[in-house]
Amino acid sequence: MEKYKGMVKAKARSMFLLGGDSDDLIQEGMIGLFKAVRDYDSGRDASFSTFAELCVSRQMYTAVQASTRKKHMPLNTYISLYGAEGEAEETELLNAIPAGSEKSPEELIIDRENVELLEQTIEKELSAFEKQVLDLYVTGMRTPQIARVLGRDAKSTDNALSRIRSKLRKAIGDEGRERKGN
Repeated sequence: MEKYKGMVKAKARSMFLLGGDSDDLIQEGMIGLFKAVRDYDSGRDASFSTFAELCVSRQMYTAVQASTRKKHMPLNTYISLYGAEGEAEETELLNAIPAGSEKSPEELIIDRENVELLEQTIEKELSAFEKQVLDLYVTGMRTPQIARVLGRDAKSTDNALSRIRSKLRKAIGDEGRERKGN
């Protein structure tokens, strides 16, 4: 078998297997070589090397033909969840899918209602200064940075953040009690 492995590799390089690679073709060729060893009849006119080459070629050709059939289309056009997303990235597509993040339609509606409630509370309950502080806070700024940007002292900014938290907690708490009462 080792004696003919080079011939198998040479034939594999000259063919293309849709949905496979050269190793798949080499494997098919080795199967053809195994069949040649199993089926060779020394009483025939052909030498073993000629018979082996014919068996390897036919096995590879059959694999190439089979790979183009419609029933293999899903295998040939799949996107691997374990392969890299892009050639430049080394993350797997499977890791890009958050585990257990699916929410039921009811949860999505409740989340949307909660967001709307918070937006209404912000518009109705917060002062203009508190809205500015909140906008900067949600971008990741710390109290001293917010104070510098708004031209206020850190104490008034910190007090505004405390009032914002208090007002939003109260709004969320009141809404939660109303929902439980219904």
